[in-house]
Amino acid sequence: MQQNKEKNKEKKAFVLDTNVILHDYTCIRKFEEHDVIIPTVVLEELDKFKKGGEAKNYNARKFIIEIDGLRQYRINKKVNKQDKNLSALCNGGVSLGPGKGNIEIKNARKVPNFIKDTYPEDIADNRILGMICDMEKDNQETRKLIFVTKDVNLRIKADSLNIEAEDYENDKVNASDIYLGRATIETYPTELIDSLYAEGKSSMDGIGKFYKEQVHPNMFFILKNDKKSGLARFDSVENMIVRVEKKEYCGIIPRNSEQIFATNALWLPDIKIVSLSGFAGTGKTLLAMAVGLELLKQKKYEQIIIASAIVPLSNKDVGFLPGDINDKVSPFMQGIFDNLDLIKNQAGKKDSKWVDDMISHQKDGRIKIQPLASIRGRSLNNTYFVVDEVQNTTPHEVKTITTRAGENTKIVFCGDVSQIDSPYLGIYSNGLSHLSRLKGQDFFAHITLEKGERSIVADICSKVL
Repeated sequence: MQQNKEKNKEKKAFVLDTNVILHDYTCIRKFEEHDVIIPTVVLEELDKFKKGGEAKNYNARKFIIEIDGLRQYRINKKVNKQDKNLSALCNGGVSLGPGKGNIEIKNARKVPNFIKDTYPEDIADNRILGMICDMEKDNQETRKLIFVTKDVNLRIKADSLNIEAEDYENDKVNASDIYLGRATIETYPTELIDSLYAEGKSSMDGIGKFYKEQVHPNMFFILKNDKKSGLARFDSVENMIVRVEKKEYCGIIPRNSEQIFATNALWLPDIKIVSLSGFAGTGKTLLAMAVGLELLKQKKYEQIIIASAIVPLSNKDVGFLPGDINDKVSPFMQGIFDNLDLIKNQAGKKDSKWVDDMISHQKDGRIKIQPLASIRGRSLNNTYFVVDEVQNTTPHEVKTITTRAGENTKIVFCGDVSQIDSPYLGIYSNGLSHLSRLKGQDFFAHITLEKGERSIVADICSKVL
């Protein structure tokens, strides 16, 4: 189902689960002319998420504020005054605006006996299912009821009760929209490859003759034939293809064409947002940090900020760990420290000491490692900003991060959609996949890395296991 493109225009009412609101607090406005129903038990659950600095806490607060703004009091026509005991939000609903449906709060106070026979626990999920069943039995209910939840198990439970249930899909990208950022032309003429390398750039006409798909800004190409091969990028500003070369960055040398493309995108100042996706061992974070350190050394930026989407382990939040904020975050950032150590070891003697100095003075130095939650509200200027584990962020979180960019700031997103730890995110609904919507922008580049370079064992295991 696509909530924003309903083909069937019969009147519908979408009942929202708590996890949908925690995922996207603007969700109530994504159902066009159809109605939205919020069970009272959902409001109770949202109340538990009001405090905290994570995205779900922010979304809970924003939604509660929006609901409060929609509260209206029904006019008592008999006495022509407001009846403070009757809220329109809980009695018939309030319009969400022109062309939109109504939003209504519905009581979900108990689990009906016929549901208790199957699901005996008195929990929020079962109360919602019971409320929907009661509504469907109401002879006055003419709308088609659809339960929207990101909880797969709850959708299965709904199916067992003949309740129509669907995932929240408004923020999903289509599988066809997933962007590799690169392409290979197998029969590119030798003379055109020679021309590209002799002059550093050439006309787009050559690409157009051999590559029939749409070419996006900063898309990369492997141009090859039986005799020669070359690497190139489409420069949309000049409308030319330009040569891409292998370079060393703070002791790290890219090992394959995908890594060469990635480092080129990371290096170019006009590309402000870069996303790198690929399974473990393809070098995403290592390349992003190596290029960032080289740019910092050459004073292209004033600081590097490295953040990671922290997903709690064993149901324990960061706050359960002892120490200050750095002590709490460090266990989740160990992969970043490993990459910094590798760069330090690979760099020359002079660069190695410089990198070590930058790492040793995180609090007041130019390399800062922070939890992603601390970025909200900031304005980042003259900053090279690396965000790791982006597959565990929501599309709204990615939007929040990108809007932090100020003057002379580059944002690099790294992640692997096959390693999503959040229970309510999928391959097509996470923040990393959502970045594909930026393809076509001159300031954006994406590369999907598929060749593992960590080790032969890591490469094979990531594919086979």
